[in-house]
Amino acid sequence: MRLILFVAVLLMPFAAVAESVTDSAGRTVDVPDNITRLYASGPPAAVIAYALAPDKLIGWPRAFTRDELPYVAKEFRNLPEVGRLTGRGGTANLEVVIREKPDLIVDFGSLRDTYVSLADRVQAQTGIPNVLIDGRFEATPAALRLLGKILGRYEVAEIQARYAERLFAQLNEILKDIPASKRPRVYLARRADGLESGAVGSINTEILERAGGKNVVGEVPGRRGLVQMTMEKILLADPEVIVTWDRNFYESVWKDPVWAKVSAVKNKRVYLSPVYPFGWIDRPPSVNRLIGLKWMAHLLYPELFPMDLPEETRRFYELFYHVTLSDREITELLGPAVVPR
Repeated sequence: MRLILFVAVLLMPFAAVAESVTDSAGRTVDVPDNITRLYASGPPAAVIAYALAPDKLIGWPRAFTRDELPYVAKEFRNLPEVGRLTGRGGTANLEVVIREKPDLIVDFGSLRDTYVSLADRVQAQTGIPNVLIDGRFEATPAALRLLGKILGRYEVAEIQARYAERLFAQLNEILKDIPASKRPRVYLARRADGLESGAVGSINTEILERAGGKNVVGEVPGRRGLVQMTMEKILLADPEVIVTWDRNFYESVWKDPVWAKVSAVKNKRVYLSPVYPFGWIDRPPSVNRLIGLKWMAHLLYPELFPMDLPEETRRFYELFYHVTLSDREITELLGPAVVPR
């Protein structure tokens, strides 16, 4: 295997190096002068790379479904499926990456030692520069500017970064005078039975917490990720608002006699999050969550955060996804996200 990789590296044509850049992990990486073929290590990287420079992407971690396709610009819908190097369910190996001959590999997400070591190892074994971009939600503006600089897309990066900055500043101003005791109690329902959620501080519930919701799951000692729930715990917490991206749960919750006891169901405040072409809550955790944050803030504080959701959706998809949606496509995308059942 090592011999194959070594020979493949020797045979690869390399672009001229223009400059050294410092990525979010503090690594110095020599990047090519003209990046035309970009490999995204996983779904979060693919989304931010698509937002900034869709013409440079060589493929998607996975192919789009038929329902997702209308929400991606036509010229990029059918890029090949090239798998992923990072995250759960990695499907690409280094031989596949080398065969695609990218000028640059980009990963967007955690900067933990595990991912730094992986980037160093991939770069050493392939000879392809590999940059790590900070995927923390609060670092979104800086991430857009850094990757935009690397890809030579300064203008679009600045526009998108300012979009994120304005949103964060607006929310900060709204929430600064609202104490935790006055914030809506919110539950994120995952899976068809709704009994999976995220602990406070998890990436899965980051949007609802950042939007000013009080995550009823609370803190779980030793856990900052997904947790299994019981109906007893949910009934005790009695959330005022439930959000989900699982359509099966959304359709069934209205008919379930146990869930009917929860305030959110009684008051018809269960909302189905849009998911095309990328989820609005956490699938994947990338810049797609910006529109999800706007949606969530509007749900929780409609008077303090008024918004024409269809028009804001149209604007976001044009700016980040390079597609102009028809009224019908917006209606189908939003569905119950606009008005509770």
